[in-house]
Amino acid sequence: MTTTSTPASLAPAPPHLPHAARDFRLFWFGETASRIGSGISGVAVPLAAVTVLDASAFQVGVLTAMTWLPWLLVGLPAGAWVDRMPRRPLMAGCNLLSVLLLVSVPAGSWLGVLSFTQLAVTALLLGTAGVFFQAAYQVYLPSLLPADRLAAGNARMQGSEAFAQVAGPGLAGAITQALGVLGGLLADAATFVVSTVCLLSIRSKEAPVERRENTTLGRDIREGLRFVAHDPYLRVFALFGALFNLAFIAYQAVLVVFLIRELRLPTGLVGLLLMGISVGGVIGATLATRIAARLGTARGLLTALFATVPAALVIPLAAPGPRLSLLVAGGLLIGLGTVVSNVIRGSFRQLYTPRPLLGRVSTGMMFLNFGTIPLGGLLGGTLAETIGLRPTLWLVAAVMAASPLTLLIGPLKSRRDLPTAPVR
Repeated sequence: MTTTSTPASLAPAPPHLPHAARDFRLFWFGETASRIGSGISGVAVPLAAVTVLDASAFQVGVLTAMTWLPWLLVGLPAGAWVDRMPRRPLMAGCNLLSVLLLVSVPAGSWLGVLSFTQLAVTALLLGTAGVFFQAAYQVYLPSLLPADRLAAGNARMQGSEAFAQVAGPGLAGAITQALGVLGGLLADAATFVVSTVCLLSIRSKEAPVERRENTTLGRDIREGLRFVAHDPYLRVFALFGALFNLAFIAYQAVLVVFLIRELRLPTGLVGLLLMGISVGGVIGATLATRIAARLGTARGLLTALFATVPAALVIPLAAPGPRLSLLVAGGLLIGLGTVVSNVIRGSFRQLYTPRPLLGRVSTGMMFLNFGTIPLGGLLGGTLAETIGLRPTLWLVAAVMAASPLTLLIGPLKSRRDLPTAPVR
């Protein structure tokens, strides 16, 4: 397969979205609220496991794995289903299911029946709802914006996600101090309600889903995977994402345990440290379109990752006192580079992939990228139990730092800009 040479421009966004983008603003606001809630529960769930159920590092790793395991179980059929059905009702249904699941955990605790099994099943079902929501989201967003605004829209969405990662841990720490570790789950449930209201308030009608005759679910899945496997850009991005996520999630799976048990930090300070780390994502979302415009989408992507991801190697040096700044600095740089990469790669995929294939290609990429995340959670927990928390951080940081080398395998290294369309 060869590709056209037209650059995938990521020009800086205009200062104001046009009036016609009201529906995008609603979608953006709802997703921002939901992401903040997920940032809260991302800290509240492991804190609940550690402080309420006295979970081990391995069990915390299992919870992380269960959240992402659905990408392996239903990721590929989800993409094929999303290409066959209206996306907005599906996303609203996923939100409402998530509300019920999140409320069930504090309810179980108050009734005295909360167990690790319930936490694990809740994480699995929340992850399943998230798979279908993300698959639909990837296809729905391009329908809200014209092509020349898509990169700016993705930057805003990534910026909201990064902001949520800043606000979420800080709010988790505050809510933990005020309401206990389970209060954050109720806050997350409320944000899913906000997201649902925003979705249902969107006025634009989706274009009718293209009907495909004489096809099966299996054939649709194979078509999406074949497109990814044969494309010189998408397959390299999938390889990089799989390796980076394996190491990054292993790092995340043990980080809270490391801070509480190895460094003996209070839970409120843990939330503040994680908030400081997440500032890097906000900076990355702000800079992504500017970096791409100045350096080109391909060069900007490589520069951002090679300049930031190796900072993972300073994180295991963290210790109480001034050396906590190493943790914040390393995590901040990783977040910056990762969000720049996500904005560029996400916009590229949405513009580059033929629209009838977008759901299947998006979930095919996520299946490969996110499929290693459950393994990363289990790997982090297993290594922590076997060799200790700090040695585990050293090992996964080394893999994370080396992961951008995989992007040099394909044609990316010789281009200034990514193409906008494949040519067979």
